[in-house]
Amino acid sequence: MCLLSVKNLNLTIDGEPILVDISFEVQKGRTFGIVGESGSGKSLTALSLMGLLPAGSRRHGNAELNGRDLFSLSEKEMCAVRGNEIGMIFQEPMTALNPVQTIGSQVAESLFVHKSMDRSEAMRMARDRLDRVELPASRFPLDLYPHELSGGQRQRVCIAMAIALRPKLLVADEPSTALDVSTQSQILRLLKSLVDEEGMSLVLITHDLAVISEMAEEVAVMREGEIVERGATATLFQKMSHAYTKKLFAATSHVPVREFGALGESLLNLKDVVREYTLPRRNLFGQPRKFRAVDGVSFTLAKRESLGLVGESGCGKTTLTRAILGLDGLQAGEIRLAGESVEAGRGLSNDLRRKMQVVFQDPYGSFNPRHKVDRLVAEPFHLSDGQLTVQEKREQVACVLGEVGLRSSDMGKYIHEFSGGQRQRIAIARALLLKPELIVLDEAVSALDVSIRAQILDLLAALQTTHGLSYLFISHDLTVVKAITDRVLVMQDGKIVESGRTPEVFEHPQHEYTRALIEAAPSIPKKR
Repeated sequence: MCLLSVKNLNLTIDGEPILVDISFEVQKGRTFGIVGESGSGKSLTALSLMGLLPAGSRRHGNAELNGRDLFSLSEKEMCAVRGNEIGMIFQEPMTALNPVQTIGSQVAESLFVHKSMDRSEAMRMARDRLDRVELPASRFPLDLYPHELSGGQRQRVCIAMAIALRPKLLVADEPSTALDVSTQSQILRLLKSLVDEEGMSLVLITHDLAVISEMAEEVAVMREGEIVERGATATLFQKMSHAYTKKLFAATSHVPVREFGALGESLLNLKDVVREYTLPRRNLFGQPRKFRAVDGVSFTLAKRESLGLVGESGCGKTTLTRAILGLDGLQAGEIRLAGESVEAGRGLSNDLRRKMQVVFQDPYGSFNPRHKVDRLVAEPFHLSDGQLTVQEKREQVACVLGEVGLRSSDMGKYIHEFSGGQRQRIAIARALLLKPELIVLDEAVSALDVSIRAQILDLLAALQTTHGLSYLFISHDLTVVKAITDRVLVMQDGKIVESGRTPEVFEHPQHEYTRALIEAAPSIPKKR
């Protein structure tokens, strides 16, 4: 039985066509997937249904929820629909949550608005919803704030908010994109149980075809504001008719062409590295507790080698990265780069800093939006000897932009004028500027859709061949690690629990934690 029917949805923003003749149906108690690259119109389709469009937007067409036309409702009537009949889970939970309100207050808010409950009853219902999304009272009291939770836990709070009033339709916009594989598996399993047990329908928006394969009974493939292919998931995956769908599938399993020459001598050496944090005292006279985030880690990275570091959020990957970059001090052990000791603080020489650069997960957040690209890319010049003229610096910036597939004219633009993939290319250009020997890539492609991710991986492979670079590739995306690395380290609770050649670790994992990570990763069945 049809719950949501969308026919000929068209959307323009300031006269520019964004969505063109979007039509699909969502059946009661079933999951409908919308898949496509960034900018294809997936999220704007959902926001059109919710009436949450930006200024200058005009929509046409028809969208009926249980026979009621959503587009004919006033704003006051839509306020009664949002949360009550349609719940929405947004992509970034930290942005969706209010940082100065407790999780209990935020889950209870819709109960205050729609049900006119008193505070005690609303908080009791909020407790029930948080229990439903597996955040028990014993560990997650109502007075916690969002910053006290992990990414996966914050996403569960967002789900609790969306289901507080038991809506008929749940819209999930990239609910698991930035989460590690085991947390992603838990969130998807939770969504599936809500559909099965609560009788809800789910519209799942994602760029991950493996997630769609596991979750959705029907799927629509979007490209540039249009649905290019739609049908039952199993049938569509087996009999792809549109070239764009085939392109997405090819990008999902893309492996960059890499030249496997002889590795050089050892470049990065870690021996028994320990990094601890002091925790708050439990009482006035008690000793402060210690939390060991990195516990006796040792490994080497050779010149021209790609080394993967994988593990769940909180396993110590980022803490270890900060120590390698000389941003955090150690309590024990040593880190050496090209034979020179890496020590946090002002004692780290500019020459050593030039040898290692980093590319962060969020390319937009790692740039100052007030500066143009030429200044952003030129930032590492402060580590150089200062002998270059302004014109020589501009020429080097233009050269490195060309190496990553951008134009010299892009130097005069601001970072907001670029797509996500282009921003990451700019971040790679900045890292390349001083010709480092080691580049640390911290979740550098996790937020990119599959085709852009494939392009960035090809770029990294080509740059490694051209410049003889070494990569430390930190990621929770096992597909990426498998495609781009020579060796892989698996990290759990601050320790390396397994290491080896990448194909061997993935095909014959020895540690139970490694096996659990591989099993948790979504995949498209081979028969499809």
